[in-house]
Amino acid sequence: MSSIANVVNGQITNNSTAASSVNKAVEASQKQAGGSLDKDAFLKLLVTQMKYQDPLEPTDNTEYVSQLATFSELEEMQNMSASLGKQNASSLIGQYVYIEETDSTGNSKMAEGTVDYVSFSGSKTYLSIDGTLYNYDDLVTVADSDYTLATKLAETFSSELGKLPSYAALTKDSMSVVASVMNAYNNMTAYQKSFISDESNETYQKYADWYVRQTAAAEENTTAEAKDEGEEEIEMA
Repeated sequence: MSSIANVVNGQITNNSTAASSVNKAVEASQKQAGGSLDKDAFLKLLVTQMKYQDPLEPTDNTEYVSQLATFSELEEMQNMSASLGKQNASSLIGQYVYIEETDSTGNSKMAEGTVDYVSFSGSKTYLSIDGTLYNYDDLVTVADSDYTLATKLAETFSSELGKLPSYAALTKDSMSVVASVMNAYNNMTAYQKSFISDESNETYQKYADWYVRQTAAAEENTTAEAKDEGEEEIEMA
């Protein structure tokens, strides 16, 4: 490649001016492209190079053709990448995702939810979650629907378990609330139950055992009372 120089009144001046112009063109394009060199930056760089080339040793036409070919390849690759990015983003509609945003101070904030729709604005892609748009670039995780349901059910189950009276304070009046938690547990699949923590499982088992004992005792009392009533009827007869 030929050298780059600035020509004033037919005289070649210090090429630092030309180099500075090239650097400024690159920096300006990088700011517009978010810190990376895109096709527009490449084209501006090429035009700046042509403008400040050394007229005594101009760049060979073959080299320009080669650079333009590179530019065309870059543009095609970026267009393809953008198209694939839009397709990938669109496939997230209805999926449960996790977003991690970073503000200007460097603090991170997590957001999660089901993608309602995808919005495109220029080169940017946004995911709508509960009416709020999030940058597609901030996407960190896409969760399977079964996984999401299982984790939510496990969280809800542990929360409801924590609302039960303490084990030492259980009475016959506690039977109904314990039964509701047991019913929720029994309606969960084995996969969903696998997300319940060991601690919650141990706590639940204590309450379930208590409920079974109380139920068995109540049935025994009922049977005994029925037997006594039957014997009384026989004696009266």
